[in-house]
Amino acid sequence: MRALTTRAWWFVAIVAAVTLAGAGAGVTYLVMRSGAHGGAASGGEAAAMDHPPAMAADPTPGAPLPDLVITIPEDLVNRAGLVIATVTTGAASSAIRLPGVVMPNAYKQVVVTPLVAGRVTRVSAELGAAVRRGQTLAEVFSPELAEAQSRFTAARAALAAHDRELQRTEKLAAIGAASQEELERAHAAHVAQAADVQSARSRLQLFGMPAGAIDALAAGRQVGAGTAVPAPIDGIVTERFANAGLNVDPAMKLFTVVDLSTVWVIANLAEMDFARARVGSFASVTSPAYPGLVARGRISYIDPQVSAGTRTAEARIEVANPGQRLRLGMFVDAAIETPGDTSVLLIPQSAVQNLGGREVVYLVEPNRPGTFIEREVRLGGRVDGAVEVLAGLKAGDALVAQGSFFIRAERERLGLQPAARRPPAAAAPPAGAAVHTAAVTITDKGFEPSRVTLPAGGTARVTFTRTSEATCATEVVFPSLGIKRALPLNTPVAIDIPAQAGEIAFVCGMDMLRGAVVVQ
Repeated sequence: MRALTTRAWWFVAIVAAVTLAGAGAGVTYLVMRSGAHGGAASGGEAAAMDHPPAMAADPTPGAPLPDLVITIPEDLVNRAGLVIATVTTGAASSAIRLPGVVMPNAYKQVVVTPLVAGRVTRVSAELGAAVRRGQTLAEVFSPELAEAQSRFTAARAALAAHDRELQRTEKLAAIGAASQEELERAHAAHVAQAADVQSARSRLQLFGMPAGAIDALAAGRQVGAGTAVPAPIDGIVTERFANAGLNVDPAMKLFTVVDLSTVWVIANLAEMDFARARVGSFASVTSPAYPGLVARGRISYIDPQVSAGTRTAEARIEVANPGQRLRLGMFVDAAIETPGDTSVLLIPQSAVQNLGGREVVYLVEPNRPGTFIEREVRLGGRVDGAVEVLAGLKAGDALVAQGSFFIRAERERLGLQPAARRPPAAAAPPAGAAVHTAAVTITDKGFEPSRVTLPAGGTARVTFTRTSEATCATEVVFPSLGIKRALPLNTPVAIDIPAQAGEIAFVCGMDMLRGAVVVQ
């Protein structure tokens, strides 16, 4: 019985082993067959990756969030003192924002040099001092001036002697004791000596000697050989090179005096903005150093030559500088105003709240007191205290203009969060639609070309390829379309946009390099 039991167990073990082997073979067959199909699918995906679609949808984070409904008790709303406004329409206005540097007004900056060679004996103007026109900045002792004074004195004495001789000759000629020839020679000598006196006097005037001092010298009074170096304009001494004991000549710079009542702000205007800014355009200048200061000015000059490296031209904005708070060399922000003639949607700037990089407003439900709708919006430029709405609202919508922070605080206190983002509105071009293509290469010089032209109708497809690490254009942004795409190195990135007539601007992620797609 014991042996039978042992043989039975062996029989069972053998059957089990055979069964397991058969099952393993079947599973292996199925897996291999599935893997073959899966490999085909993977190959298809690889092929798709090798030939990506013309335009992948913008990543989900770029799409707007759905509306969020917030309900607050009416008594809290009444105590909050909310101010309600409606979305209005107004004239479009945008500004070209440029970094700038404060520079002196070159028309009101004077380099002070001495009029005569000599030695500086005294300096009365310190660096940074405010001076008035005619104020003495330094004094110079000049042997050259002393020599010119001596020449003038001698010429005056000789002229006086010629005057007396001419008078005697005229009297002798009148009684026949002197010939006409002698009288003419006396007249000629007198004229020549008078010319010498005038020449010596002019030389003293060129040396900066006042007329009163010259007259005193002519009267026989002694005048020193020192001369003053006066301030040519009212202003500030921004440079001083003069010190007592310094030997100088008329070509040597002693001081620089600048009138800072007006200054220039020098900014680089991009080539694509030439049509929007012109001489005479208004500009507002702000500085982080003075948060409340807004200096107004106009563009007084745009360089006719474009820099080959940056594709920009130097724009000069002349700005009034009361109180002289704008200092030379300061970095400032210049906003060049470019008013338009199209109608846009406007809301108060105080109605906008920023939530994690998203800009939202709170709409009011007219028939549901205490109910507000948080909506993400896309904004444009500022227009006289209001902000332009590019997407998310329509004219007549009622929203919270003042007190929107209270709604935001209640939303955060209640822990409300919007649902997942909506998929992007952009879709692939329809089958059979015309696709017009262009290519832009990003090099260390920027977008090349910076402007591409495509025909209207269908879809415009622009392929960007970044070939340089030495560039800030690691992303490309179409601000008016809400498109932002990363640009991996040496990887073509195709972006489809509607081919509607007009100009669609694109910029790098840092808004430093710019370009445009012109559809016509």
